[in-house]
Amino acid sequence: MITKNHTFLGLLALLFLFVSCNAPAEKDNVVSTIDEFNEAVANAKPGDHIILKNGVWQDTELLFEAEGTLENPITLSAEEKGKVLLEGASNLRIAGNHLVVSGLVFKNGFTPTTEVISFKKDSKTFASNCRLTECVIDDFNNPERHEADTWVAIYGKNNRVDHNHLTNKRNRGVTMIVRLNDKVHQENNHKIDHNYFGPRQNLGSNGGETLRIGTSHFSRTNSNTLVENNYFDRCNGEHEIISNKSCQNTYKGNVFYECTGTLTMRHGEETLVDGNVFIGNGKPSTGGIRVINGKQTVTNNYGIGLTGYRFRGAFVIMNGIYNSPINRYDQAKDAVVKNNTFINCDNIQLCAGADAERSAPPINSVMENNIFYNENKDDVFTVYDDISGISFNNNLISENIESINPSGFKKGKLDLVTNDAGLLVPKNTGLDVGAKLPLAVISKEETGVSWYAKEINEATLGSGKTTEVAPGLNSLYEAVKASAPGDILQLTSEEPFEVSKTIMVNHALTISAKEGIRPTVLFEKKNLFEIQSGGSLSLNGIVFDGASSPDRTGNSVISTSKYSMIKNYKLFIDNCEFNNLDVNHSYDAIRVYKNTFADTISIKNSQFKAVTGSVIALDKETDDIGIYNAEYVILKNNVYSDIGQAALRLHRGGKDESTFGPFLEIDHCVFDNVGYDKRNKYNAAISLYGVQVNEIQNNIFNKTKGLKMHLVVGEPIVNILNNNFYDSEKIETTGDQKYTVNNLWSMKPEFKEGGYSLKPDAKLSGKGTDGLDLGVISKEL
Repeated sequence: MITKNHTFLGLLALLFLFVSCNAPAEKDNVVSTIDEFNEAVANAKPGDHIILKNGVWQDTELLFEAEGTLENPITLSAEEKGKVLLEGASNLRIAGNHLVVSGLVFKNGFTPTTEVISFKKDSKTFASNCRLTECVIDDFNNPERHEADTWVAIYGKNNRVDHNHLTNKRNRGVTMIVRLNDKVHQENNHKIDHNYFGPRQNLGSNGGETLRIGTSHFSRTNSNTLVENNYFDRCNGEHEIISNKSCQNTYKGNVFYECTGTLTMRHGEETLVDGNVFIGNGKPSTGGIRVINGKQTVTNNYGIGLTGYRFRGAFVIMNGIYNSPINRYDQAKDAVVKNNTFINCDNIQLCAGADAERSAPPINSVMENNIFYNENKDDVFTVYDDISGISFNNNLISENIESINPSGFKKGKLDLVTNDAGLLVPKNTGLDVGAKLPLAVISKEETGVSWYAKEINEATLGSGKTTEVAPGLNSLYEAVKASAPGDILQLTSEEPFEVSKTIMVNHALTISAKEGIRPTVLFEKKNLFEIQSGGSLSLNGIVFDGASSPDRTGNSVISTSKYSMIKNYKLFIDNCEFNNLDVNHSYDAIRVYKNTFADTISIKNSQFKAVTGSVIALDKETDDIGIYNAEYVILKNNVYSDIGQAALRLHRGGKDESTFGPFLEIDHCVFDNVGYDKRNKYNAAISLYGVQVNEIQNNIFNKTKGLKMHLVVGEPIVNILNNNFYDSEKIETTGDQKYTVNNLWSMKPEFKEGGYSLKPDAKLSGKGTDGLDLGVISKEL
């Protein structure tokens, strides 16, 4: 007999069976090999979880292609966050819908393709409605410095990239990019939020952006991407930290900490830049916001301690080009710049880049209710062209700043206090001006992942232990081999240190003389030191004598690796002597190779005598595409005597404007009989090509070849002041850039025990004699 209860239970059973057949599988599938992974992906159903087993996945290329649903996405994750390491030739491709990837770490390798994590399978298969979260890419770089790749490439639509940790990208290529090269990727509504973009070293060329949205080819296309609440920490790859190259994007609530460069609206229109914070802390070349193109809105942003100038100022509006090609500079039109605050920022640049080509100044634009406050600098504003197209209204400046518009600026004194976010802000302006920031600015700790350290304490020069080294054949070689990063090796005797092997420097290392000792190092190989990728070197108080060098051409005391160096290096030399580098021709004191880059080369209080080649040869990047070998070159209080070729060769070719340097400082140096070797192809004592900052002051040139300069790009700064040229060739310049040279003298230098000076009865020639103290031009040995 069938009762009502049985009928009800039967219907319930049928309903349960129906729901069971149609419900998601929600299956956890732990895989430990690539074959198991591929099988799990092929059989994945909405709600499934594919879990990579903890460990190192070497040379692993993952294709995560599946179809989840909004309610039940398919996930790919680590067994434990941070304990699945993809190393070697590894990458990840995501394709399909409603997929989530989390917890993976890429390190100790590089992608075999052009993208580490890609939201596409191939040119026709993409990812949409997917999420990449809590993943790490750390130092995952192609060892070829200028071989480009991208770490995260976003295609498709409606994807979210959040809470990821991306740090130490060193080779060419954008860290993260949104691609628009097909309609399926345009008007994409991607969201990029709460990511930690960690330090990126200076690339020394174009191609070092941290984030780029679009390319010039699709720059007049809408992207509609939101970039919100990310932390950019010392992202120093090139001028453009962010390169906006598409329309209708929003940058909101991001923090830029000690970044050298700017958030740049390079292409595209209708960009909103709102509520971002730029903290420079007075670091060189730190910048803020650069405006180009039409209908850009810049509101409620805050900058402090930004020192950059020209294209990397705290705030920049550029000149454009009438009827500009799509890859150049559209005229700035209809820009709205309101309620921003800039405290102790050095440069506000209007009509930047004005030249014969970029001749279209901003029009129909407004700057109002902003604060530009700097009590230490009067000339904060620089105007390069006609600013009548900008309407200025109710902007507040400190009392000392020179106003550029009589009615649009009000002078006043502000009471500055530190807010809860640690920012120095006006206590009360009473003028409805300045940025209206949220009470809580995004912190570094709120971005990226909690389980992977944001600060890596790498050893720096002089940070390690001190070890004494006694003389003996290869005792110095063995001490370097046994040293740890940051160590100091102290030479303890004036007896010669003989070295028959090339010393490889692969970490931060200091070699110095014990106090009161002047040791000499003799060496038998073509190079004494070879700085390799990851190495830096500091030398102090040592004599390097080339008398035992092999009788061959092209020797050097210090060289870089002949192969690409993915890590930048530093070289510091103080109170050293380099003698007898003349066993054969073309013997350089310091020689670098292509695809290497020095953050700093500093030589102070040192002497170079009898060198058949150059003292520093920094001219290997001759492709003239904006690549160069060193950012800062500092020569102070040195003597260069009997140098066969150019004492310094420094080359930065091409007209690309994406980089800052080189920066050159030559101060209180003596150049005596320099440049007369027949192999001196530059026919100069110093050859400078494309150097962007030239500070050459208080030097003596005695019976030397001339100073040759080619000024080509970036409105180079040229200060050649208070130098004495006696019986020497004069300065020769080429290029179309303007420069100023003052106070050139012709007085006979004389050597007295302890240094060089100028004879008081020598005949003067030149200009600007009033008030110059010639006693400052001297060299103490």
